[in-house]
Amino acid sequence: MQLIVHYTGWLYDAAAPGGRGRQFDSSRGRGQPFAFVLGEGRVIAGWEQGCTGMQVGGRRRLIIPPELAYGESGVGDGLIPPGATLLFEIELLAVGVQSTAPQTE
Repeated sequence: MQLIVHYTGWLYDAAAPGGRGRQFDSSRGRGQPFAFVLGEGRVIAGWEQGCTGMQVGGRRRLIIPPELAYGESGVGDGLIPPGATLLFEIELLAVGVQSTAPQTE
């Protein structure tokens, strides 16, 4: 099942308002929703778990520990440091069915 979402991601900071530390990504900032197929492992495990069962129009706030995100390796030359806990606010815009059957004309 394909999910189409808008999201914003921050480094989690318990001392910051709402836990929002430094923002590292936002589909809204790009003006382009993000689409992924649930269960294919193309997003971090925290998203796979946190987006399961969402309803169209629903919003979730996910606090994702490092072991369900990028672990001790981090990503992006310090964009997300090793051992980082992440905070995402996600809105499900639409659900589609991903077909794996070849299309014929």
